[in-house]
Amino acid sequence: MSLLVEKRNSDFFLRPRFSIDLEVNSKVLLDKFSKEFKAENCECLGKIVDDHIFISVPKKEEHFWSPQLHLEIITDSDKTSKIKGLFGPKPQVWTLFMFIHFVIGTAFIGFAILLYTKISLDEDFVYPLAFVIFLPIIWVVLYLFGSLGKDKGKLQMKALHDFMLKVISN
Repeated sequence: MSLLVEKRNSDFFLRPRFSIDLEVNSKVLLDKFSKEFKAENCECLGKIVDDHIFISVPKKEEHFWSPQLHLEIITDSDKTSKIKGLFGPKPQVWTLFMFIHFVIGTAFIGFAILLYTKISLDEDFVYPLAFVIFLPIIWVVLYLFGSLGKDKGKLQMKALHDFMLKVISN
């Protein structure tokens, strides 16, 4: 067994990323994951689409903040490959968060324009000013909720990561 060297990005991000260089053919790696997912005693759920592997926690352990591990297998040569991993929430949770961010961003721009217009016309601008102040606070609260969700799913992230390491080490 060879030593695995894992490169990670900052822990500041809500969706941590990493990459691992391996001296294994990408097809062999995909076959390892495929066999593991088909095994009766497999501890994680998984799906393989082309060179992408999606690993998630079992349904009985799943909660709103449960993470998913997305692996992309990149072929470097016939004998080497690279795994790029991305931890993130389930797609439904991520889509909901992005939609809420879009609505808040659009509302912020709209109220900023309204605030400028009201000030230019020398009219009462209390409500637009309140929203221009209030909406960034909501943005920060959303970020904190995402961070709390990531913290709640840390043990499951570790379990998914350990599962991946077990499969590629065998």
